[in-house]
Amino acid sequence: MVTLVDTLGQSSRGARHPEKAHKPDQPVLRKPSWIRVKAPGSPIYHETKKIVQDNNLVTVCEEAGCPNIGECWTKRHATFMVMGDTCTRACAFCNVRTGIPAPLDADEPKNVASAVRQLSLKHVVITSVDRDDLKDGGGQHIADVIAAIRQATPATTIEVLTPDFLRKDGALETVVAAKPDVFNHNLETVPSNYLTVRPGARYFHSIRLLQRVKEIDATMFTKSGIMVGLGETRNEVLQLMDDLRSADVDFLTIGQYLQPTRKHISVAEFVPPEQFESYADIARSKGFLLVSSSPLTRSSHHAGEDFARLKAARAAR
Repeated sequence: MVTLVDTLGQSSRGARHPEKAHKPDQPVLRKPSWIRVKAPGSPIYHETKKIVQDNNLVTVCEEAGCPNIGECWTKRHATFMVMGDTCTRACAFCNVRTGIPAPLDADEPKNVASAVRQLSLKHVVITSVDRDDLKDGGGQHIADVIAAIRQATPATTIEVLTPDFLRKDGALETVVAAKPDVFNHNLETVPSNYLTVRPGARYFHSIRLLQRVKEIDATMFTKSGIMVGLGETRNEVLQLMDDLRSADVDFLTIGQYLQPTRKHISVAEFVPPEQFESYADIARSKGFLLVSSSPLTRSSHHAGEDFARLKAARAAR
């Protein structure tokens, strides 16, 4: 299922989540002490923000309301979200704007590359909105971004966090052919939650996508992430780990779901830090090269440091 919402005729840029506007408010749980983060505001944070704005770019850090933005941007680590700020899906957990996207910006690849150079990034994460309106789902555009970064800063390692390219034949192959250093695609949650949490996606299609990456290029690192606190059971999380290992995925991230607004799906529970540690121990025993599991873990959080650890883990094995 694909959700396209016509925002024409709405004031300014329209409602951020028009598909959720008429839904009843959901309860909001009080965050525990281990979720609290400092508000952003350092001088380097503002410098990073200006570079993003000057290059007319979008970041998932801002659009998804990431709790780690203050820490990351103070280190000049911004995660760029390409193909616009409007997604054609309407996932129940996501704070990214939903609607009919604008045409692709032909200057975006060179603008991303310029920002990467200005920020002196040794490792960069490129993610995107879902673009079900495009014939190839945006696969060629992502490949163009990779190529532009390679030309501008050849030493920068590149991680992509892609859509699922559902019913977009050839898109995955186009991105893999562009040779990112890490290919990430998030499962987001366990399969029993998909109809309510990620209705436009298909769990086993996502597993197959990750498996296909390794079939095309066995040397490419693969990565996937989930949120917990959405009502999943422990056994479901362990089964998901096995599904990812069957696809030879190298790196698993596990973080706490945080409800963006009252119109988004509620947090079922705040998983305590010790449970995240337990998940990490189990995941490592199942054969993942690297596991990041904590309440504030996000796909691109500490991605550069994690990439160095990922390479070291493969070399050691």
